[in-house]
Amino acid sequence: MRKICWLAGALCLLLQASFAQSVRYPLIPYPQQLEERSGSFVITPATGLVVPGDFSTETAQLQALFTQAFGKSLPVAKKGAIVMQQNPALAGEEDYTLDVTPTQLLITARTGTGFFRAIQTLRQLMPAAIENARAPKAKKISIPAMLVKDHPAYAWRGMHLDVSRHFFSIDYLKKYIDLLALYKMNKLHLHLTDDQGWRIEIKKYPLLTSQGAWRELNNQDSACMKMAATNPDMAIDPKHLVQKDGKTMYGGFYTQEQMKDIIRYAADRQVEIIPEIDMPGHMMAAIRAYPFLACSGEIGWGKNFSTPICPCNESTFTFAEDVFSEIAALFPSKYIHLGADEVEKTSWAASPLCADVMKANNLKTVEELQSYFVKRMEKFFHSKGKTLIGWDEILEGGISPTAVLMYWRAWVPDAPIKAARHGNTVIMTPGNPLYFDAVPDRNSIYNVYHFQPIPKGLTPSEATHIIGAQANLWTEYIPSEQRADYMVMPRMTALAEVLWTNRSNYDSYLQRLNEQYKRLDLLGVHYRLPDLDGFTEDNVFVEPVALKVQKPLTDMTIRYTTDGTLPGAQSKVMPANYKISAPQTIKLAAFSPAGNRGDIYTLRYRQETYRKPTVVKDARPGLKLDYFNGTFKSAAKLKATADSSIRVSNTVIPDGMGKEGAPFGASIYGYINVPATGIYSFYLTVDDGGILYIDDQEVVNNDGWHAPLQKSGQIALEKGWHPIRVAFVEGGGGYTLKLEYSVNGSKLQPVPDSWLGAGL
Repeated sequence: MRKICWLAGALCLLLQASFAQSVRYPLIPYPQQLEERSGSFVITPATGLVVPGDFSTETAQLQALFTQAFGKSLPVAKKGAIVMQQNPALAGEEDYTLDVTPTQLLITARTGTGFFRAIQTLRQLMPAAIENARAPKAKKISIPAMLVKDHPAYAWRGMHLDVSRHFFSIDYLKKYIDLLALYKMNKLHLHLTDDQGWRIEIKKYPLLTSQGAWRELNNQDSACMKMAATNPDMAIDPKHLVQKDGKTMYGGFYTQEQMKDIIRYAADRQVEIIPEIDMPGHMMAAIRAYPFLACSGEIGWGKNFSTPICPCNESTFTFAEDVFSEIAALFPSKYIHLGADEVEKTSWAASPLCADVMKANNLKTVEELQSYFVKRMEKFFHSKGKTLIGWDEILEGGISPTAVLMYWRAWVPDAPIKAARHGNTVIMTPGNPLYFDAVPDRNSIYNVYHFQPIPKGLTPSEATHIIGAQANLWTEYIPSEQRADYMVMPRMTALAEVLWTNRSNYDSYLQRLNEQYKRLDLLGVHYRLPDLDGFTEDNVFVEPVALKVQKPLTDMTIRYTTDGTLPGAQSKVMPANYKISAPQTIKLAAFSPAGNRGDIYTLRYRQETYRKPTVVKDARPGLKLDYFNGTFKSAAKLKATADSSIRVSNTVIPDGMGKEGAPFGASIYGYINVPATGIYSFYLTVDDGGILYIDDQEVVNNDGWHAPLQKSGQIALEKGWHPIRVAFVEGGGGYTLKLEYSVNGSKLQPVPDSWLGAGL
């Protein structure tokens, strides 16, 4: 017993030390090496600054921090307590050191990029109040003593922004860039064109923006407007609406001069902008303006995607080369993203002109025809000194050894492996978990933080072709800047640490993240607040109970309503123990000190008696699984007869069942043997849809096609066996299915195999 107590005490002390270090050094991403030292270095407005001669931009950026903090820059001298010093011995472009003692703060780097990364580390160690230009000026600032030796694990640490589906202002692009820079991300992939809008001026083809940048409100806008009734972030941004010819039109574009300003802004912050002009598919905005681009002038949708441009007409290549000539001259990046994803090839297959081109070039399939287009464009890119990036569909029909592959289709897991083994450079962007347009839930940050950029199965030599990763923000259902903030932050910080540090210390990360929220508030970032705990969405009680909402940040305020209205800044504050003695519905939300409202939770309470157990004889371990081939939009509408049936150990779909990437349905059923009478909370995480039934009652409804999302519910059960069933549907493209439970507020954990059984 003494040994157990000693171990528990030691663990407690270790956790306390870890928490103290996370608060003292609240850095994201965490440095590769950080040696903790006692004491602090104190900066005052009189502290002298020694600067190197060749880094005026970075010197100005450091001085800007001090000006924000003190109201004026530090005096520059030949001798001083803060020293910026170039160190040619450092190996990498982004390497830097911070050597902080109570008497000196020494910053070293080889390049301006390294100095900039060091300045962002120093910025995060300064009080969050420096981000507020209107805050009272400080008299002194303490920087904890330490030795940092730092460099990135991956060269490509990216974020993507789709400005085609919904448009974003220049100011927002700069805010987005600022966030990337703060967390040491270095690539911004701008998706500038798509079916819904062409967003960059091309001087040789003015109709691309005068017509192609504008559209009438579409079905995605309608869906956003419907959701705006309960979430103001989903409202269409009125500054992108105009009246043309008696119609309300949505859109906008960047002139080349405006884009040059954005590129300069990003370059000063060590962020490289990579343009994407998506061809040959996703080109309806261009085809509407210039119908000759399609094989037979058609405009619209094929079986799956929009009509593409025609790779069998030389006028198409003239257009493409003209466009990319202007793009290549405008963007300094060595990369141009061609897209080349989701191409509807039926018009090609039906075109006599394409049949002639395929015959002349010995092309057997339309996939090879797409490869023909991609390779011709890559050759043109090379003539401009540029490297082609394409989505992983460029593998189909053959890929050149010099193309860069961006992997996104999680249901094609061998794509990055094939590309790396072929010698191609690969950037990882798998939809799960790096499509940030998927609505976040309590698992999202965890999933991003535990993402492994290197696919399993590669040798160390092959793995060198994986240069990093990025998260993508597709904006069909992101109509406002506030919604974009919410979808990106704080998930981006988790990815930043994965790609810079490449080590997992999730608990430490969460503690450091909690210290970042004040800074984000002052930067005006409409981030997603951390999840509240202590309840499920559907709750039951047998006797009167107390609702005890667990909030992760002490300065959160929880407000609630019981009349069906949405909680706002003036709603009642939730007491520490809210008594539940009658069925009711409560809506609650957390508010940050800056007034940022978190997710709205709808808690439904109903009164039940404990459900009696079922007598089960000769139950074998595990559950039964009925498998249904086909496409099912709802888990409640699986067909009557299964295509196959097997036994499984838990609520899982075995590897290799069904065709990889194909849609299917499943019913997993049997009995659950709960070890004690109590109120059990169940959490069902699915992609695409699922429903949990216990004792033939719906406990969790997470139905409908959607990205990975967790929903929860409760049921009162007596000790013993109870029928259980999970109905599940997958729409194709990779799935998630996870069932967890808690009882009496315990930590979430998987339902044990030993609890599950089924008949013979």
